[in-house]
Amino acid sequence: MKLDIRHGVNPFDFRSYDTGRLRNDFLITRLFVPGEIRMTYSHIDRIITGGACPTIPLPLECGREIGTEFFLQRREMGIINVGATGTVIADGERFVLKKMDGLYLGAGNKNIVFESENNDDHAHFYFSSAPAHTSHPNCYIDIEKAKKVKMGEPEKANVRTINQYVHPEVCSTCQLMMGLTQLENGSVWNTMPCHTHERRMEVYFYFDIPQDGVTFHIFGQPEETRHIVVRNEEAVINPSWSIHSAAGTSSYSFIWSMVGENQEFTDMDHVPMSVMK
Repeated sequence: MKLDIRHGVNPFDFRSYDTGRLRNDFLITRLFVPGEIRMTYSHIDRIITGGACPTIPLPLECGREIGTEFFLQRREMGIINVGATGTVIADGERFVLKKMDGLYLGAGNKNIVFESENNDDHAHFYFSSAPAHTSHPNCYIDIEKAKKVKMGEPEKANVRTINQYVHPEVCSTCQLMMGLTQLENGSVWNTMPCHTHERRMEVYFYFDIPQDGVTFHIFGQPEETRHIVVRNEEAVINPSWSIHSAAGTSSYSFIWSMVGENQEFTDMDHVPMSVMK
């Protein structure tokens, strides 16, 4: 297990960051290394972003950075598989996840193991974990069970479907929310016009980006925007005071994970386009 530590940031300090500092502090790369579980621990709401790429069964271990006997002793976790079919075993219960299938694991699950169905064609288990004060039941969520919200207009190149997996209308959680957004062919923008939500931070994980393509993740305060160039299967940590939007060289998909004060998906502060800089 490899765990990287990232610290929080003041929005005014953020304005002085160059490209290298932005990428070092906010971009998460190499999430899926065959035979490994890799994680990034952010002190922004103590969210953990991780990727498991099993070539053999991979148990989820707990280092001293977590400070508990086992990983989910005081945490909850959402998982979405973006690779080949694999299995997550939680205290002996087996959950088979095809590509785009999701799983919520509540606090108290002691022994978590990731497996690929075919060790030559790996599952890519992307997961987000947040502190949890109580336990909720495990919940398997395939993409058909997710709550679907259609948004966007063709003339604005932002037609997309938001699939809400870990969401109050789908399964109970303490604070974690998680979903998967798919852009239609010909659409490249998401979340523009943009918004902030001071009560929740967010991590964006981008995938289905062509090998010769990129996505520009736009963040920062509305009047002081910055961007990071993101490639396939990379993620960006997004503070609560920051906008979070993106445009790609072609259509793409992304998984969003939110933790914070509430679970109101529509609790957001919209930003007029006139104030964007």
